Amino acid sequence: MSQSNSRRKFIRNFSLGTMAVSTLPLTACGGDGGPNTTVQISYAHGVASGDPLSDRVILWTRVTSSSTDDVEVGWTIAEDSAFAKVVNSGVVTTGASKDFTVKVDATGLAPNRNYYYRFRAHEVESPVGRTKTLPVGSVAQARFAVFSCSNYPAGYFNVYAEAAKMDDIDAALHLGDYIYEYAASGYASAEAAAMGRVSQPANEIITLSDYRRRYAQYRSDTDLQAVHARMPFIAVWDDHELTNDTWREGAENHDPATEGLFLARKQMAIQAYHEWMPIRVPDATKPDRIYRSFDFGNLLSLHMLDTRVIGRDKQLAYASYVNADKSFNTAAFTADVSNPNRQLMGAEQVSWLQGQLSKSTATWQMLGQQVLMARMNLPAPMVLAGGYPTYLNLAIKARNNPASLTDAERAQLAGPSVPYNLDAWDGYPAARETVLTMAKNLNKNLVVLAGDTHNAWASDLADVNGVAVGVEFGVPSVSSPGFETYFPKEDPATVAGGMEQLIGPLVYAETATRGFTIVTVTPTETRAEYRYVNTIKSKTYTATTGKVLRMLPGAGNRKLIAS
Repeated sequence: MSQSNSRRKFIRNFSLGTMAVSTLPLTACGGDGGPNTTVQISYAHGVASGDPLSDRVILWTRVTSSSTDDVEVGWTIAEDSAFAKVVNSGVVTTGASKDFTVKVDATGLAPNRNYYYRFRAHEVESPVGRTKTLPVGSVAQARFAVFSCSNYPAGYFNVYAEAAKMDDIDAALHLGDYIYEYAASGYASAEAAAMGRVSQPANEIITLSDYRRRYAQYRSDTDLQAVHARMPFIAVWDDHELTNDTWREGAENHDPATEGLFLARKQMAIQAYHEWMPIRVPDATKPDRIYRSFDFGNLLSLHMLDTRVIGRDKQLAYASYVNADKSFNTAAFTADVSNPNRQLMGAEQVSWLQGQLSKSTATWQMLGQQVLMARMNLPAPMVLAGGYPTYLNLAIKARNNPASLTDAERAQLAGPSVPYNLDAWDGYPAARETVLTMAKNLNKNLVVLAGDTHNAWASDLADVNGVAVGVEFGVPSVSSPGFETYFPKEDPATVAGGMEQLIGPLVYAETATRGFTIVTVTPTETRAEYRYVNTIKSKTYTATTGKVLRMLPGAGNRKLIAS
């Protein structure tokens, strides 16, 4: 269909829409009984927008149709919610090959402006969504709601509901684990049946159909629909959009003997992700490449990275370095973890990031990515033998009454430390040093955002020589359980305080509450406000603001300070 014919048909459909939909003889030709078959249309998964630029934005919906035939879907975007000032419109076709999802790159928009959009198929209109384009030139502020780790069976999406109430967010940043792949009886599902949130399909998702059904379930959640309809999303995947602890050629939660080739599973997972998420593909020939940048005028360059799929070498495991006599092979572990060739992002992405940082003249450089970059070393016996209570008590004693420490206790606290999480940048220290050195040499004000851990963190970032480079804000989870499940007998405040005491770069930790982070960037500071909900087990909740931390620009200011 030609562009002009498509537009005329779209306008005609909208004029017909002034009639009551229930009285229209909707027809579908083809496999559902031939002409004059009534087709039922709905938008059970809401609407969404994403990847805003200064002149365009991706619009998304999914048509639920009683017919298996392809569906023509009209779309329109306007300056006002009444659609009196339409700025662009068109018609696209969707069908089973796209899981009936619709993605439109709506162009011809003005910078830094709110827009309203909707879809129409068979005279049935979708809900109205609101989106916003990026600013250009001199920019006074950019404000984000940052999310990570939304597990449907673990609890209600109260975090999304809270964010959807906000009217001053420029974009939502989702750092991954938007869905989880486990079976209905798997991770964090103990209370799912009581809450009516049992995972569908019931099996672990492996096929394209499985991934599509799981996205459909998540996107049926009204709180998730509400936040999508309220603001544009800028998203990257983590591992659970594929499967747990994914790396370039495999994953911890993938068994080729029973689940087939990992490459095939990865391709199907990536296809479903692009169908269901409002993301723009930088290169259509490379759907696994999702790293991309967004410029907020002269204020901020946001670089969304992939530290999970495209370039990551396989994770190391401490168990591989335990000798027959139960001793730990420190020399072998140190040699492997410090291998300068170990990749987390891959050489191509590193080169791309170097170019993006080099050419940006914005005051701030922000990395939106999956895993913690900050050094999170804990005493080796605590990591390798689960000795947290012992070291926790020592840390509290050292903080409250250091003079009372015995020589043996001081020796324990001064002993060797190892990374607590080898799946994070700590398992790839040479790759981390490459990025930090890059930012330092270019004299950039670096802010890193991270998800993955389900807990809230804020840390200073320094290179291997201790030179301050920037800060990191690790965001809490939407619903996935945190450290409270690992230390159920410990007071969460004590756990967090002990970690702050034991981990040098760590300034703030909150390890037991679900939430999100509001990040506000201005020419004079980047500020992170941690926002929490008191429960995800009930739809009735209260929200509170936790710690507020900030960083000032300039080579002498690249550390966290209290607000």
